[in-house]
Amino acid sequence: METTVYLRLRRRIVMKQGEAVRLGDIARIVSEPDVERRLSELELVRAKPEDGDRLIIDMLNIVRRIREEAPGIVIETYGEPHVLVEITKNGEQKPRRVALVLAWLLLFFGSGMTIVNFHADVNMPLVQRRVVELLTGSGDRHPWLFQIPYSIGVGLGMLLFFNRLFRKRRSDEPNPLEVEMFMYQENVNHYVITEEFRKKQERAREARHD
Repeated sequence: METTVYLRLRRRIVMKQGEAVRLGDIARIVSEPDVERRLSELELVRAKPEDGDRLIIDMLNIVRRIREEAPGIVIETYGEPHVLVEITKNGEQKPRRVALVLAWLLLFFGSGMTIVNFHADVNMPLVQRRVVELLTGSGDRHPWLFQIPYSIGVGLGMLLFFNRLFRKRRSDEPNPLEVEMFMYQENVNHYVITEEFRKKQERAREARHD
């Protein structure tokens, strides 16, 4: 009977400079136990300095490499057609704390200015004084009893909107910021993969002309 190997590539991995990229590092393999072990150790490529900090491994190259190692195996592929390999010096992607702090400050003050401008556009102080006058029957130039709960409510509303209370989640549903970050990372990966393929094709054309 023919042996069937099922492959599902990961979207993205981080590897150390000069380290060999094996099939087990970039893919989930399902097959006979001995075949799984042998293919998991199959070396696909070794990151070189001229490869830069990103490397694209295409599914077709993986299939060709498997057929060279184990002819006659039936290969079934699922999921992504390629995997993005990010190359770092120590094999870890450290968080950019300075960029994180700057982004946090930008979002904090940007959100604050947005709320301030909105309140200025609708003349919120006048609206609040009018609401207090309708509720109490007397006007108040500084309705603190209304403005303080309103300000607290804005902050609590943001916590509920982003589905997070300090370090605890209210539910497993992702918050809008996490969804936007996921979409941003997906777009970045798609752009990087497209650019890497374009550069690879240009290098192949230049090599043919030479």
